[in-house]
Amino acid sequence: MRQSGGTGIIVPSYLQEAGLRLSHTILASLAALLLAVFILALGGPYYSRIPDYREMGELRVATRVDTLDYRADEMGTYTGFEHDLLMDLGNRLGVPIRFVAYPDTEHILEAVANGQVHLAAAGLTPDSGQLPLAWTAGVREVDFVLVGRMGRRAAIQRDSDLAGRVITVRQGSRLAEAVEILKQRVPKLEIVYPPPNTDDQMLLTQTAASQIDLLATDRVNFALAKRLAPKLDIVYDLPFKSTVAWALPLQGSRELMGEINAFLNDSADNGLLARTADHYFGHIRRLDRYDISAFHKRIQDRLPRYIAWFREAEKRTGVDWRYLAAVAYQESQWDPEATSYTGVRGLMMLTVDTANRLGVENRLDPKQAIFGGARYLAMLQAKLPNEVPYPDRMWMTTAAYNIGPGGLNNARALARLLGKNDAVWVEVKSVLPLLSQPQYASKFRTGPVRGGEALIMAENVRNFYDILRHAYPAERPILVEAGKKNPVGIQLNAQISQNTPQPGLMP
Repeated sequence: MRQSGGTGIIVPSYLQEAGLRLSHTILASLAALLLAVFILALGGPYYSRIPDYREMGELRVATRVDTLDYRADEMGTYTGFEHDLLMDLGNRLGVPIRFVAYPDTEHILEAVANGQVHLAAAGLTPDSGQLPLAWTAGVREVDFVLVGRMGRRAAIQRDSDLAGRVITVRQGSRLAEAVEILKQRVPKLEIVYPPPNTDDQMLLTQTAASQIDLLATDRVNFALAKRLAPKLDIVYDLPFKSTVAWALPLQGSRELMGEINAFLNDSADNGLLARTADHYFGHIRRLDRYDISAFHKRIQDRLPRYIAWFREAEKRTGVDWRYLAAVAYQESQWDPEATSYTGVRGLMMLTVDTANRLGVENRLDPKQAIFGGARYLAMLQAKLPNEVPYPDRMWMTTAAYNIGPGGLNNARALARLLGKNDAVWVEVKSVLPLLSQPQYASKFRTGPVRGGEALIMAENVRNFYDILRHAYPAERPILVEAGKKNPVGIQLNAQISQNTPQPGLMP
């Protein structure tokens, strides 16, 4: 037998021996017919080409369940950095987004190459895999590191120090290829590939528990995990960087590619990329190892004394008790007798005037302080206009708790003056430190305001709140159970309503 040029169809030799001289056109037609019959015989979607997203009425996206980019939160709402960007893309294209979860990068990229989905978004880099795919502009940059448990073994100064070590890395990624190249230089280095459906956060948890020697991951995943496992440490900076992008089929996706790249370019210009990144990553590197370790220790030995009152305060005011506890920790480290140099006192660090307005007779009484602080947070949140969305409302409320509603109003006014969006936290927080500078403070009757302190407080509270939400999940059912594996290609959800109630300060 021989293969007909360019058709992928095998022509039996007896046809040649019989002297049949089929023209190129006839052979091509025969090849097309046989190929169509072959595809129909298989009968599976694996070999089908997906219709245009406008014809389908939805944009189908291959992804995987991952803490960073696509996950169900405790309310059962899907969320994540790339998830949110894709939802905005769907709004721009006028179609819902349907996410289809696969177990690993290999299956995700195959789904794109075989035309099962319109695109793939799962923390992918343009150098992932070997399939011929088209790649969009980048959505974020990544740099790669080796993470281990602090103090477990000697420090790594150079590649040769990796001899005898075991690196775990997810298979099918650019990072895996880079580690394999590293192994060529260090033959005694061992590489382990975890099973599919294992995300980096799960692997980092295992690393903190000394179940993994070294994990190859990116710096953002490390920073997220370190807040829950302060013993984690970067032991070696890998000399590889890349860019997360979205993959499309190489053929027939030019128009959609243009739409996506235009969306990403506009998102960079109008601040959507920055706002989305800030929502998920903007605060995660603020706390150091000692701050995190101290917080975890006090969750064990201090928080239990007051947790019942925090929960009761939530019932009375609608303020998420974990957020209230995070504010209290930032203010006093849960010390009911704490006193600042400005004269504020107690677990919630209330001023005399604020305590009087809230009916708190004794600021050093932790129960009174907690209930008073919760009422004050609810009042501050109620003063914000409706156009300030969740979770930006929480962080602006936190800043107002520090500098007062007048100070926050100054910050929002300054944001408008500088051409920024005063309803978005990432824009407002950028001007908070300016409130103490004379050239800006002179614009307001209140004079200089310590906006930098309010910024630090709000960003710290964001971290403490995240940690408490992990330690004390909401007592509500979720859509995806922790650790549950999804079979290849299972459809998880379609477009998600943007009006789903959110945790935190309730409207």
